[in-house]
Amino acid sequence: SYFELTGNRVGFKPAGGISKAKESLQYLMLIKEELGTQWLSPDLFRFGASSLLNDIERQLEHQATGRYSASYRHPQG
Repeated sequence: SYFELTGNRVGFKPAGGISKAKESLQYLMLIKEELGTQWLSPDLFRFGASSLLNDIERQLEHQATGRYSASYRHPQG
């Protein structure tokens, strides 16, 4: 409603406790459904959860190899 009143878009940065890729998808869907696709751009939406990177790397490796790697194999692990 702030955007409707002022015409100014305010970004959103969820942080704290987001450590799994599946959790991040919930935020992505929430923003898309409530505000629209334009709010998913990097200047308006980003995650502030460094531990999320480790899980995304593990998910990508699982997708490529069919196996999960140990978290110590990734820089954030």
